[in-house]
Order: sequence, then C-alpha cells, then structure tokens
Amino acid sequence: MIRVPVLSPKGKPLMPAKASRVRRWLKSGKAKVIHNDLGIFQVQLVEEPSGEETQNIVAGIDPGKLFTGVAVQSRGATLFLAHLNLPFKNVTKRMQGRAMMRRGRRGRRINRKLPFNQRNHRQHRFDNRKGHKIPPSIRANKQLALRVIQELSKIYPFTDVVVEVIKARGDKGFSPAMVGQHWQIEQLEQAGYTVHTQEGWHTSNLRKYLGLPKSKNKAESSPAAHAVDGICLAASQFMRYRQIKGRSGTWLGAVEMTPCQFAVICRPPICRRQLHLMVPPKGGKRRSYGGTVTRHGFRKGDYVRSEKAGITYCGYVSGDTKTQVSVSDANWKRLGRFTAKKVQLLQRNTGLVSTVGLSNLTASSGAV
Repeated sequence: MIRVPVLSPKGKPLMPAKASRVRRWLKSGKAKVIHNDLGIFQVQLVEEPSGEETQNIVAGIDPGKLFTGVAVQSRGATLFLAHLNLPFKNVTKRMQGRAMMRRGRRGRRINRKLPFNQRNHRQHRFDNRKGHKIPPSIRANKQLALRVIQELSKIYPFTDVVVEVIKARGDKGFSPAMVGQHWQIEQLEQAGYTVHTQEGWHTSNLRKYLGLPKSKNKAESSPAAHAVDGICLAASQFMRYRQIKGRSGTWLGAVEMTPCQFAVICRPPICRRQLHLMVPPKGGKRRSYGGTVTRHGFRKGDYVRSEKAGITYCGYVSGDTKTQVSVSDANWKRLGRFTAKKVQLLQRNTGLVSTVGLSNLTASSGAV
C-alpha cells in the first residue's frame, strides 16, 4: 500500500498515511493537497492531529558520476525513491567553453608585436595550483543531491542519512564519484543531519539478501538502476550482519519494501545569461544569449498549463518569441509553441525538473 506524505497545519512533517485514509480525509475536508518543489503528492491536515509521534525513517544516497539514487525507508514501508540525472557532463562542457572564450579575449587584448616585458599581461589573482577546491562539475553533482535531501526532509520526518563511500587505491583524485564525497558529508552534517557511511560491498550483500533487482544499464530511469541501492543504504540502519563462529553469518532485523512514489529529477537545462554569442554573425553585431527572462512575464523553467487546438498541455517554459511561449516536457523536448494568452502559470521555476510516477518495486524474498 502506497504511503502519502502528511504535514501538520503548521507544516511539520508527520508519518505518511495510507492512500485509502488520505482519500477519506480529502473527501471529508480534513486535509488538502499542497505542492512542493519535488512534485510529490502530499496533503496537509486542516485541524491539529491527535498526536505527532513518528517512527524511525532513514534516507539513503547512492552517489555516482552521472546518476545518483535516493531512497526514504522506514522499517515497515518504502516511502520514496528517486533517480537523479546529474549535471556533470553539462557543467564540464560549459566550463570548457568559458575557458575557451576567456583565452580568446586575452589573446585579442595582447599586442604580440611588442617585447614580452611590455605586453599587457594581467597578473594572476591567486595561485591556482594550490588549495583544495572542489571542481565545479563535482560540486554541482553534490549540491543537487543535497537540495533533494533538504526538500525531502520537509516532507518526511527523518534526520539520519546513509551515504555510500568509495575507497580507491593509489591516486585518490581519479574518480569523480569519490573526489567530493567528504565535502558532501560535511555539507550534510552542517545542514543538521546525522550522517552514516557505508561501503559498496556491504550495500551489494544486503541487496542480494533482500532480493532486490539491479539493472546493468546505469542510465536507465528506473528504480532498479540506482534507487535500489538507496533502499539498501537506508535499510542498513534497521538490519545488521552477524557472523556465527564456524558457520556462515546471518542478517538480524527486518524491513519491508512496498510500492511508493518514484521520481526522476534533474536540473532544467537553461543556459546562463551571456553578454553575446561566441561567434559574431554578418555585420559584426552579436545578439544577447541565455538567461531566464521572457517577454511575457514567465521565466524559463516555470511549470505552466497551455492550450492549443482544444488540447491542454502541461510542461516547462523553455523559450519565447514575440507572441508565443515555448513549452517543453520533463526531458526538455518541445511540446509546441503556444500563444502567450493561452499559457497559465502553475508554479514558478524551482531549479528542479521532476517526473513523478509510481514504483511497484518489491523484494522477491523478504528479510526475516
């Protein structure tokens, strides 16, 4: 049975309730539907509840280079699963483009006919060969996972987070998944969460014991790609492995996997505002490029409802013309261009694009 997140009248997250109970609340007017930045269906009670006691709930994060799995699990139910499409490749590409434009500007500024000591060279601002800065691409990955956890903590009453850590041999900087893991743990602790770490082999063993499927296609937008590892990470707080002397060990404790809401989350692929295009057109004039502002009061990334030929579409604002607004789906494929007067704003840009469905992921063999 799917559990629906519930908030108190003051906005405090309570224990999720079964969907059948939530339907009765909505029908009798005891609760109302409210929105959140992740697009998860949740309700808020109109009157004060009889109690606000909560059970133990844990969030699990399975970090990666291009994808990350997130799960919220209690002892008796799986509450939420998410598959994060990380911006690693996009940020890397844009940083390379920025460096290329910067080198081009510096090259045009320097008069190479002069002697070297008379050229207009700018002194460096700092020694970029020292320090321990996190690369922008890895920082963007970790910040997206942190943002999702912070939004989930407003919906589900958890304070414990389990993060999978990687131990590499030799050079510790070869793996993008490993470079920023300590920084991510520090950010989670500073945000007030109790962070636990777990190695990958332990996650694999627990996943096999629980009988959860694992997809070999890591780019697959399904719970079996990465979210199942998030379940195992969260479930490690309810189960432990006990080694019996002279015999094989056994798992103590139990968790139950149930259907839940599953979301595919990414950042909207909006280009940041630039002064002009990289390559000038004929005439030497360059038009402005990028940014989120449109000419019709919408911002790129806003979730809107639009109508065309009697058909209603819901999507995200991705561009505009003089009289029309471009609307795209969650994969940023254009649904069409619509007259600005027939586009209605549903939610402002939150910096996240989320597609929420239902997951029927259950274990093939339960824990005892």
